[in-house]
Amino acid sequence: MRANSLALRLFFSATTWIVVILVLAGIVLSGVYRSAVERAFDRRLQVYLRTLVADVAAPDQSAERFPQSLSEPLFELPLSGWYWQVTRLDTARPELRSSRSLWDAALAHLDDRAASIPGGARQGYIDGPEDQRLRVVERTIDLGDEGRFVVTVAGDAAEIDEEMRTFDRALIATFAVLAIVLLLTTTFQVRYGLAPLKSISEGLAAIRSGASERLEGGFPVEVAPLVRETNALIDANREIVNRARTHVGNLAHALKTPISVMMNEAASHAPDPLAEKVREQTEIMRDQVTRHLDRARLAARVATIGTVVEVRPVVTALARTMEKIHHTRGVTIEIDAPQEARFRGEQQDLEEMVGNLVDNACKWAQSRVSIEAFPEQPDASGERRFVRIMVDDDGPGLTPSQREQVALRGRRLDETKPGSGLGLSIVMELATLYGGRLTLSTAPIGGLRVEVVLPGA
Repeated sequence: MRANSLALRLFFSATTWIVVILVLAGIVLSGVYRSAVERAFDRRLQVYLRTLVADVAAPDQSAERFPQSLSEPLFELPLSGWYWQVTRLDTARPELRSSRSLWDAALAHLDDRAASIPGGARQGYIDGPEDQRLRVVERTIDLGDEGRFVVTVAGDAAEIDEEMRTFDRALIATFAVLAIVLLLTTTFQVRYGLAPLKSISEGLAAIRSGASERLEGGFPVEVAPLVRETNALIDANREIVNRARTHVGNLAHALKTPISVMMNEAASHAPDPLAEKVREQTEIMRDQVTRHLDRARLAARVATIGTVVEVRPVVTALARTMEKIHHTRGVTIEIDAPQEARFRGEQQDLEEMVGNLVDNACKWAQSRVSIEAFPEQPDASGERRFVRIMVDDDGPGLTPSQREQVALRGRRLDETKPGSGLGLSIVMELATLYGGRLTLSTAPIGGLRVEVVLPGA
């Protein structure tokens, strides 16, 4: 999941809600379970309390011990955490009777904030001997002439806390496993739910690379309109490009014939100065028309989606052709172009660019020309790929000032060499239209290096 992606947003939002819900559910369940444990603990205390109240209300004078019916060993163990205490309130000095576990200590009474329970009793927490935390149930009974008493039964609250710790550990472990399962389920749902968008992205990449012409396949109803409109846009773009090509061709035919007629008429009236001037200006018109028509034609081709050409076959065929053309000079052409080097564009444009570069190199080389082509690493966005083509020769090379001049259209540094001076400018225009660039430098083998970077696939 990349940063600022829909998948990451959905995952984080789902994770946040899962964590919040599980934490709240854990708090609620822990509180509910604690209340249940306290109620069970209180019921146990109330059993002991009712037994004590019965013994206080109807004492057996012949019994050797008090209370008679409370047989719990914990009340006999010193400081066991389980205590009972009966306090008589209607005497000048309160009389206390307590369990042996309490020894010489006394239990504090609950304050007025203690919770009341059915039967006139109250319950709450107090601090007992040795800083023990006790859960207490107490009840006040009035026996008239026989006295007024407060009966108190206390149990060790550590049992409640230990029960809660055990439950909380089990709850945390269960919720941790549940959270992991939910997060895995969320990840699967996000990936499964966004899979159609990934398919669209891959389909568009296939169209751009030339592997496909349209978005194909079945898509959910939510994204089907997007696929439909994208295909319609691709068809409309292809139709516009075809229409532009048709218009360019028609314009070329419409202009070339009158220009040719004017040039022929001017040539037939030579050496008339007017005819020479007409011929000169007509040639300029022809070059300008050809240039702008070529630019329009190239722009239309560049706008076409999905054309990919392997570089190696094109370079190999051009090298064989150039070796035949320049065989009298004994020029050797070396090629280093891997199979994975591919150009995203029209094959005839690649042939025109590389052909001009190799032809120029063969004209100036002493005996050796080197052609190297290789794919480059994607740019920082990871979306655009490039192919780099370098043509070296072992000729005299160019100075920095000469390199600036040769890129100008029609500029030739040596009129003794054949050509029109349009080669490098054509390559530069083509490279610019494709979003690439052309640079001149010194070749490792001593002459000129012409390096062109073009969109790859």
